[in-house]
Amino acid sequence: MGVPAISPVAAATSPATDIAAAAADPSAGSAGFGFYVHVPFCVSRCGYCDFNTYTASELGAGVSRDTYASIVRSEIRSAAAQFTEHSEARPKVETVFFGGGTPTLLSAADLASILAEIDREFGLADGYEATTEANPESVDADYLAELHDGGFTRLSVGMQSTASHVLKVLDREHSPQKALDAVAHAHKAGFEHVSLDLIYGTPGESAADFANSLAAAVDTGVDHVSAYALIVEDGTALARRIRSGRVPQPSDDVAADRYLAAEAALSAAGFSWYEVSNWAKNDTARCRHNLLYWEGGHWWGAGPGAHSHLPGVRWWNHKHPSTYGTALAQGLPVAGHETLTDDDRYLERVLLLTRLASGLPLAELRPDGRAAAERVAAEGLADIEDDRLVLTLRGRLLADAVVRDLTG
Repeated sequence: MGVPAISPVAAATSPATDIAAAAADPSAGSAGFGFYVHVPFCVSRCGYCDFNTYTASELGAGVSRDTYASIVRSEIRSAAAQFTEHSEARPKVETVFFGGGTPTLLSAADLASILAEIDREFGLADGYEATTEANPESVDADYLAELHDGGFTRLSVGMQSTASHVLKVLDREHSPQKALDAVAHAHKAGFEHVSLDLIYGTPGESAADFANSLAAAVDTGVDHVSAYALIVEDGTALARRIRSGRVPQPSDDVAADRYLAAEAALSAAGFSWYEVSNWAKNDTARCRHNLLYWEGGHWWGAGPGAHSHLPGVRWWNHKHPSTYGTALAQGLPVAGHETLTDDDRYLERVLLLTRLASGLPLAELRPDGRAAAERVAAEGLADIEDDRLVLTLRGRLLADAVVRDLTG
């Protein structure tokens, strides 16, 4: 049920030329503009994780948690300079998302200073959304109060499970209670919007384990839940344990059962799905930053390995923090980029909009795609409502296959 990867296409022109042209495009930010800030630090690496993260021993020279906020603020200023030089106005920032890694390994003051830099250089729009991810063991009541006072409006807590043996398989450091405490602290600090992340299908997780995790999530009073099937990525510690036979391979059938359980439990508790893996209590509880991605908006990604998207071009920073810092001292820390073809844009738009409860407008489809949409609907994988294709529950289980049919 994950989003299929799209292979980058090598660009024929230089990153600087294409980024300058994209920043000068009058449509930059017209579909919404956001900032993603990557914080690559982790105390330890979870067994299933293949994200761009580093423990203290892996950082190398020139990078530390103490200096990181200053480095990222420098990239924000470099980003602003692109718009100053090449366009009439910088777009206002509607959403900011701090991901990782564990952003909350930085001090609340450091995170707030990065958010303030974005506001100084670009301006935060009225009613902006600012989210940070947080591991439960990395925050307490005082930290979250300072974070809220620093301008953050939303918290996303990685609970994953309330079963201790499941957390152990995932190599999570926190206890089940820590996640529940983090939510309580966030509400007390004044966060109106709090999300919990769950992972299902972990080897050894029973149906009762997942049901208990769902019930605990609902009982916290959060207004948003994300639930993702465990994906075993090559090169991770979990993949090695599975390959050696110490841990069984996750089951696709079990994952489908868990998804159906999530839909049933969350719907009964007043949540509605708005993207295949995301449920919210109401429209204002939806993650506006992720909707920016899914609906074709633009964003600047700051930090090691972060990706950015402006009209017609996508680029990504150097992955290792040390290399990123060295490159940033000499200009934009771009490791590679791609110019998007019409086919690229078509595939991505169909892929992303199909996963949304608001559906895919049939007008977005090419003629062969419209014929495929009729077949998909006839097979019970989608409904066609007001000239939009909307996945059924069964279709959500087979979303990747539906996208292949529509674009094949």
